[in-house]
Amino acid sequence: MDAVFKALADPTRRALLDRLEERSGQTLGELCDGLDMARQSVSKHLAVLEESGVVTTRWRGREKLHFLDAAPINAIAERWLSRYDRRRAEALTDLKTALEAPPMHEFVYTTYIRTTPDALWQALTDPSFTSRYWGVELTSDWRVGSVVSWRFAGVTMADDEGVVLESDPPRRLSYRWHPITPEFGRAIGSDAEEVARLAAEPRSAVTFEIEPVGEMVKLRVTHGGFAEGSEILPGISEGWPAILASLKTLLETGEPLPA
Repeated sequence: MDAVFKALADPTRRALLDRLEERSGQTLGELCDGLDMARQSVSKHLAVLEESGVVTTRWRGREKLHFLDAAPINAIAERWLSRYDRRRAEALTDLKTALEAPPMHEFVYTTYIRTTPDALWQALTDPSFTSRYWGVELTSDWRVGSVVSWRFAGVTMADDEGVVLESDPPRRLSYRWHPITPEFGRAIGSDAEEVARLAAEPRSAVTFEIEPVGEMVKLRVTHGGFAEGSEILPGISEGWPAILASLKTLLETGEPLPA
């Protein structure tokens, strides 16, 4: 945690975090824009933030994108602030919402759960768990290439494209999203025209990365593969935070959030 305190102690680095909170997924050039500081100096500050874990990066072609990661700040809230004011500490954990919807035609979200990697893996893959916090029964043997069957509101969705892409328990899981069928469209109240538009979009994929951090587990969810102007992405970006909040509550308290 010393590295996090050091990273947050500098006003310039705090300003960079504020800019990433407003819009995560920026390049060095974008972060330099409007700052009265040399590009090299900004790069050094970003390196400190990255080393502390509060900023993560990803390459998109030749561009290096920077994302805010609230998990280390959440750890400070859990370890220190909760000793003095539990309610304020819990409020700070909501910083994870700053990670929603980076401008990359994908959804990226990180949360911090008091559980074990094995328990989290089970919650992501066991239909008796997924039905409780998600309302969806996911069924598969979770081997690469195996079909993932979805059952929602009495409708089952599965096809040869909706398969497991990566499976490394209990560290990493990736699978392709379910097909948009007429039956699913009726279940969510969409008309035939809207269903046809949604079904015509490229199939997206979701990836879960699980990392133990002390008594906690860091869960990073990336849902990508959307085309520019996707009609599915806004719904995905709105839906995942509620699903993951209910997952966190279930694992930490034994009960999901109210539906």
